[in-house]
Amino acid sequence: MPKSRRRPKKNNTVRNILLVIVLVLVVVLGGIFGYGYINLQPVGDGSNTINFQIEEGSDFDEVLNDLEDQNLIRSATVSKLYARVTGHQEYYAGFFELNDGMGTGDILSHIGNIENAKTQQVSITIPEGKWAKEIAASISEQFPYTTEEVLATWNDIEYIRTLANDYTFLDPEALSNENYKVKLEGYLFPETYFFDKDATIDEITRTLLNGFETIYEKYKTQFDNSSYSIHQLVSLASVVQFESGSAQEMPTIAQVFYNRLNQQMRLESSVTVCYALYDEFNDPQDCEVRTDIESPYNTYLNDGLPIGPILNPGEEAINAVLNPSPNDYLFFVADIYGDGSVYYSTTYEEHQARMEELGLVIE
Repeated sequence: MPKSRRRPKKNNTVRNILLVIVLVLVVVLGGIFGYGYINLQPVGDGSNTINFQIEEGSDFDEVLNDLEDQNLIRSATVSKLYARVTGHQEYYAGFFELNDGMGTGDILSHIGNIENAKTQQVSITIPEGKWAKEIAASISEQFPYTTEEVLATWNDIEYIRTLANDYTFLDPEALSNENYKVKLEGYLFPETYFFDKDATIDEITRTLLNGFETIYEKYKTQFDNSSYSIHQLVSLASVVQFESGSAQEMPTIAQVFYNRLNQQMRLESSVTVCYALYDEFNDPQDCEVRTDIESPYNTYLNDGLPIGPILNPGEEAINAVLNPSPNDYLFFVADIYGDGSVYYSTTYEEHQARMEELGLVIE
């Protein structure tokens, strides 16, 4: 009888190689699709709203790169491929209200709809530390409202009560004090804003308050856990903003003020004198020499915090009072005639010596 022969393994080997290749391709393609899917998802939760501008003559790559730079999409490259595949390559010049809760597809659809393009817009930039009356003056330069009209709105307690229905951080009772220079001082958040040319004072005000609300929601846990009220924290943040020459110094300076408050020491902050002077304020030196001015804002004459914010603080100052840097300092002084360095002391004697060393006037 002939011997039986084993079937050659060649077919099995080829089959196995093909199977491996298929598996590798599946893994690679899965990785590519997974990577693409992730990079098409929203960057955030929708809490960050941006007025995105597409200028006349911008090409599609520039638009996608700007979207990525402003943290509205995760990847310009992936978005470009997605746009080609789906045909979302149409866009219009103008201003578009976008937020970080929109996925790439939503954003491309939005900028591809001419009805969403706003061309008649006004830009106003509010730097950190501006007084409400300065902000009102900037608004009056761009809109048909006088500075006095804007400030009157911001001092209208009935209007503020209406706003408080939508903005929980506003406390009408705390803001009803007749001694306030401007009742909404402190809540007009510094940022660059875009408005329609026919925007009302109410719409402008709400846009500024929306800016503050974004920061409030970001730090809400810290606000809730503080033993101070929101209004007190904003007031302290305004002092820290005015006193600080740099964001790096703010957490330390904030703790110095907490230390003084905890020891029932007056803050004795000269910047509160600046605000107490208000219309009389012309020279920063006045804040150092007129510490006897009668005003509920003057922390040389009154215990605790000033009755309200003395300017509109930025995020760094708000973060500083919510997350101060632990220290036991009670005094600080800036080298205003030198490089602006800030020096801290735990005793008045040390502080006085530093003042003499820097050639500053001692009251």
